[in-house]
Amino acid sequence: VSQQLKEEIRRGFAGLEDPLAGLLDMLESSSDWKGKGHSLGYYISTELQLWIKEHPAVQQSGIKLKKLQARVLQILAQCPANLLDPLISIYQLHTADRNYLLEHVSHLYHEGHYKEAAMLSIKLKLQPDQDVEKMCTPLLLQDKTNLVEDYVGEYPELQSKLLQILDAWCEPGFNISNITRRYQGLSRYKPDKFNRKMLNKLVFRLLDRFNVDPALCPNVINQRHLRTLNYLFYKRFVEKTMTQENWTDHVQSTVGENRWLQGHLIQLLISYCDLNTAARWAQRYNLPKEMLPYGVAEELQKLQIQERVEEAAKADSYEESKKKDYYQLPIPRANIHFLQTWEETLWCWEKVLQPGQVVGIDMEWKPSFGMVGKPRVSLLQIALKDEVFLLDLPRLLEQAEAEGEKEKLPRFIQMLYSDAAITKLGYGMSGDLNSLAATWSALKDTDKQARGVVDLLKVDKQVDVLSPEQSYEDRGFRQPEKGLSLLVQRVLGKPLDKTEQLSNWEKRPLREEQILYAASDAYCLLEIYEKLCKDPASFGLSSDLTESLVGKPSIKPSAKKQLNKQEVPSPSGQQCQGSDKESPRPPAPISPKEFSVVCDNMLQGLGRYLRCLGVDVRMLENEDDHRKAAEIARQEGRVILTSGLPYQTLQSQVAEGRCFSVNCSEKAREQALQVLKHFNVRVSLADIFSRCQ
Repeated sequence: VSQQLKEEIRRGFAGLEDPLAGLLDMLESSSDWKGKGHSLGYYISTELQLWIKEHPAVQQSGIKLKKLQARVLQILAQCPANLLDPLISIYQLHTADRNYLLEHVSHLYHEGHYKEAAMLSIKLKLQPDQDVEKMCTPLLLQDKTNLVEDYVGEYPELQSKLLQILDAWCEPGFNISNITRRYQGLSRYKPDKFNRKMLNKLVFRLLDRFNVDPALCPNVINQRHLRTLNYLFYKRFVEKTMTQENWTDHVQSTVGENRWLQGHLIQLLISYCDLNTAARWAQRYNLPKEMLPYGVAEELQKLQIQERVEEAAKADSYEESKKKDYYQLPIPRANIHFLQTWEETLWCWEKVLQPGQVVGIDMEWKPSFGMVGKPRVSLLQIALKDEVFLLDLPRLLEQAEAEGEKEKLPRFIQMLYSDAAITKLGYGMSGDLNSLAATWSALKDTDKQARGVVDLLKVDKQVDVLSPEQSYEDRGFRQPEKGLSLLVQRVLGKPLDKTEQLSNWEKRPLREEQILYAASDAYCLLEIYEKLCKDPASFGLSSDLTESLVGKPSIKPSAKKQLNKQEVPSPSGQQCQGSDKESPRPPAPISPKEFSVVCDNMLQGLGRYLRCLGVDVRMLENEDDHRKAAEIARQEGRVILTSGLPYQTLQSQVAEGRCFSVNCSEKAREQALQVLKHFNVRVSLADIFSRCQ
C-alpha cells in the first residue's frame, strides 16, 4: 500500500468522532471486501488496528461496545479469512459474552455456513464448548480435512474424541450412508471423497500429527493389520519370496493376541494352505473350538510329531540347494561380530576409522507395512575385507541414554561418513541416511556432510552385462532378481538370497539366517567394487570409474594434480592405464641389496623368492593386520608389496610410489619378475643366495 494511501486513511480516522463505528458503516455499505485478496476494506481495517494501539482512547466499552460487537458479528459471517483477525482485535471479541458468541456460531451452522462457523470458532477458541462430531462431519463431507485438523489442533481431548468417532465409522458393518443421509442437499458435498479409504488415511495422518496412542482406533488398526496379513500371504505363497521362519515372525507380530485377527488368519490359511496348517496355528493360539471353521477342529486332533520332522528335513534340503544358487559370504562365520555394548563398538571403530580404509555399509529396519512414522534403523552393518561388524542400534541407543551419553555413537558415525580418506560403499545410500536421521536426530545432516561415498545404485544404472552368467529361469521358478541382488548376479555371478529382507529386525536374538543375510548385504559391496574397478570395460563402464564414483571430495588434492582421465587408482592395482598414455620413464637401475620391501601376509611365497635373489625382505605373519605393513614401511623406509583390497588401504598411508599391488593369481616367480621390472632391480649371479634364507 502506498504511503499516501496510509496517510489518507489515518486522516480519515482522526476526523471521525467514533472510528470503530465508522469502519462498520463503511463495511456495511460496501461489498468490495467480500471477495478474495486484499481489498480496500482490508487495508483500512488493518490500518485501524495499528492506529488504535497508538490512540487507545478511542477504545469502547460497556453497552456501546456490545452494540458494535453485535454489528461486527454479522460482517464476520460473510468476510474472507484475512479480515477475521483485524476485526476480532479491533472489536475485542475475545471479551464478548461466550454464550452470545456460541449462539451466533450455532446460527451460522444452522444456516449451512459450516466452514465459516468452524473458522470463527477456531479464532474465538470456542471448540471446548462445542460438539466436535457435529462441527466436523459436514466439513469432512465437503473434503475440508485441513480445516478439521486445525479445529482440533490445540485440544488433545478433542483430537481423541474425533479419532474415536472416525474409528467408529470404520467399524466393519457400519453403513456410512447413515451419516451422509443427514446432510442431503449440502452445498459442495463430495460423496466420492467420503469413504472408508479416505477415513483410514485421515485417521493415520491425525495419529501421526498429534502423536496419539493408536490403541484409540482399534477398527482402523485392525483393518491395516488385516491388509498386512493379506500382503504377507501374497509374498509367501504367490511370489514365494519369503522364508517360512521370516513369514511366521511377521504373522505372529501382526496378529498378536487379537482374536478377530486370529480368526481371519485361520480363514486365510484354509484358502492358501490346508486344514492341517490352519489347525497348527489354531493350536498355537489356543483358539476355542467354537471359533474354528468346519474341518479345522477335527484336524486339530490329528496333528502328529512326524509331520514336524518331515518339515525339518525339507528345510535342510532347501538350505543345501540355496548354497548352489546364491552368493555365499567368503569369510568365516567367526569373523562376523554382533556388537551390543559401547566397549565392543570401540574395537570396531579402531579398525574402521583408518585412512585409506574401504568399507561396505548397509542398514536394516523392521518393515512398516504402511504403519505410521518413519522406520528406525535396527541394525547397522559395516564390512571390512576380513570381517563384518553388526551394530545392534536399539540396544546401543538404550545403553547410551541410560549413561547420559546419547551423542557418543552418532559422533563416530558422523566421523565415518565425513572422512574423505575412508571410502564408504553403499546401495541407495540416501534412503539409508534418511532412516538413520529418523533414528537419531543428531545424524540429520549426515547426508550433507558425507565425503568419499560410493553409491553403487548409481553404478548399477550404468552397468551393462550382455550375457549374465545364469538366468533366473535356470534356477527353477522364482521372481526375476532386482536391485542390489541383480547387480551382485551381474558382477559376481550369483544373486543375493533376499528371503530375509523383510525380517523382523527388531526381534532379539536375531536368527542365524538373519545374521548371515545382514553380513552378506554389506560384504558383497566390497567384492562388487573391487571387480568393477579391476575390469570396468567388461561391464560397459569407463576407465575413470573410481573418479566418477567416489567424486571430488574423496580424491586428495595432491593426488588429483598427478592424475588424468587415463590414470586413475583402482582398489587393487596401481593405475587404469589409457592406451594413448606414453609409458612413464623407468627409475634408475638398482641392485637387490639397495631394495627393501615389506610383504603383506598373502604374499609370503613372493617374499621368500625375492630373498633368494638378495632383496632385503620383511614379511607379515598370518595373524598380523595389513596396516602393520604401513608402520614397518614408514619406520624402515621399505616399499609395501600387497594385493587386492588392502592396497586401497595401504597406498594412502605411505608416499606415492611406495606401495605396489601384485597379481595374487600368479606364481611367486612371475610375481617377482613383475616387481623387479617395475622397480628396475638388476639381479647378478653374486646376488643369488647372498642373504640368509
